[in-house]
Amino acid sequence: MSANDPDFDLFRDYLERTCGIVLGDNKQYLVTSRLGRLLTQRGIRSLGELVRQVQQQPASGLRELVVDAMTTNETLWFRDGYPFEVLKSRLIPEFLASNPNGRLRIWSAACSSGQEPYSLSMAVDEFERANPGRLRGGVQIVASEISAGMLNAARAGCYDSLAMARGLSRERRDRYFDETGPGEWTVKPAIRSRVEFRQLNLLDSYSVLGRFDIVFCRNVLIYFSADVKKDILRRIHATLRPGGYLMLGASEALNGLPDLYSMVQCNPGIVYQAR
Repeated sequence: MSANDPDFDLFRDYLERTCGIVLGDNKQYLVTSRLGRLLTQRGIRSLGELVRQVQQQPASGLRELVVDAMTTNETLWFRDGYPFEVLKSRLIPEFLASNPNGRLRIWSAACSSGQEPYSLSMAVDEFERANPGRLRGGVQIVASEISAGMLNAARAGCYDSLAMARGLSRERRDRYFDETGPGEWTVKPAIRSRVEFRQLNLLDSYSVLGRFDIVFCRNVLIYFSADVKKDILRRIHATLRPGGYLMLGASEALNGLPDLYSMVQCNPGIVYQAR
């Protein structure tokens, strides 16, 4: 598969239209490694043939398998650390100062296999333990993901030893998980009950989600073109209540849109407040 392979060009155009993901000229190996088994299993000889089959047979389930394969990204517990500390030390207290009896709503966009929303729920529990009775209105975490396979894994809340070792302390493991089999842990019901999972393509409408006080959209915008990224950020702003916060990934920055967001230094880390 060469850089000017028309089948590769056809596939990456399809992927961008479907998911918004932009593949560079040097991503042929990534595509081959992620789709190789699927192509072999289906007896499909090229990426061009794959695109044609997906388009000609929309009800075959092939599109969903392609999306699952191409949107599976690395994830871990409490990624980067500081966003969850900022949530406890600043964002929740600010919300409670203006809404002492309100229900806090958080959106975890592109939640992959669930580590981020469950980390958020654990952080909320830690805040409640340190501040008994303050979150009187409760907390709802809406977690969205385009991949049906990832969403099913996230809903199950069951993780193997390798996944558990990525960013999760032994203390949190023992407090928030039940060991449900050899090398298998499941998130406790109290932590899972705060999280509602929904299938959502970030290119589609967010109107069904409602309004939020905090949005975590971390480590996903890097896969989109500049125009698509700006469109997503504008539509995320429309979901935020006035003064609500957007948290991006550590390597991501909000360039432009000063009419919509103000940058807030948290030391460490940065959040963006909706104007």
